[in-house]
Amino acid sequence: MKRREFLRMSLASTAAVVLSSTTAMSGDDRPKVIRIGTQKGGFFFPAVRQRHTVEDAFKPLGVDVQWVDFQFGPPLLEAINVGSVDFGYVGDAPPIFAQAANAGIRYAAAVKQGGGTQAIVVRKSSPITSISDLKGKRIAFGKGSSAHNLLVATLEKAGIAWSDIEPIPLAPADATAAFAQGAVDAWVIWDPYLALAELKGDARVLVFARDIHQPNAFVIVRADLVERYPSVVRRLNDVFAAEGIWANAHHEEVAEAQASATGVDIEAIRRFVGRSNYSVVPVDEDTIKVQQSVADRFARLGLIPKPVRVADIVWKWTPGS
Repeated sequence: MKRREFLRMSLASTAAVVLSSTTAMSGDDRPKVIRIGTQKGGFFFPAVRQRHTVEDAFKPLGVDVQWVDFQFGPPLLEAINVGSVDFGYVGDAPPIFAQAANAGIRYAAAVKQGGGTQAIVVRKSSPITSISDLKGKRIAFGKGSSAHNLLVATLEKAGIAWSDIEPIPLAPADATAAFAQGAVDAWVIWDPYLALAELKGDARVLVFARDIHQPNAFVIVRADLVERYPSVVRRLNDVFAAEGIWANAHHEEVAEAQASATGVDIEAIRRFVGRSNYSVVPVDEDTIKVQQSVADRFARLGLIPKPVRVADIVWKWTPGS
């Protein structure tokens, strides 16, 4: 399919959902601008940004759209908390750390991942061959990120105490360098960094997230935005849900748009896209239960300052309402 046809079909799909989703908003029902946080190369927000589907959905309402880039989830949620970003996509751990710190956030939607876009990797020549071999090792991960949760869950499965490893909290760019230089023994990371490490680096997957737990990801919204403008958040969710339906059926076109939008190697993006799920859905009871187990795991280890109840900050979204 040619790129022009790709854009036309994607916009048509989004427009159909958006037009059917809500009644016309009055000027008092919408902000002047919506600021969307993205993670470079992550999920498909950068590709949606390139296609202007969100802008096309909100332009008739007089609402501008701004995109703000972040390296990973925790700083994105901090930006939402302080009011400099309104809406964004993160993994399972960041909202738990944010809720424990009393951040003003809400779960707006979920993406139930297949578990193939995140893994623990070691160098190809490493003597580490099983998760039990991680004991005593230097392990890099993004603090407060979904990688943090995967590491904790993996250690728990192997019967290894947190105190029995040397945790090395690093942002993805710094962890990439540390892994390449041999400064860490293992690295917990997500796509597209994972795909790049597999294809371009010296990485061997020790275990994928799917082998350890049920990974979920979330669309997070600023609490005061959804309280004041719920129809705007419904419309945002509907736009991304429509794009997700299309994306699940058109991986190659998504990969091309994603690579063009981010500058990340196309082969790495193809691998990332091929093992991704783009279905944006309401946060249901099963997802809340899984997310609560993540929160309880962090609380038991004293990695968050207090226990949290995930259901307290879930905003109910009915698609197309």
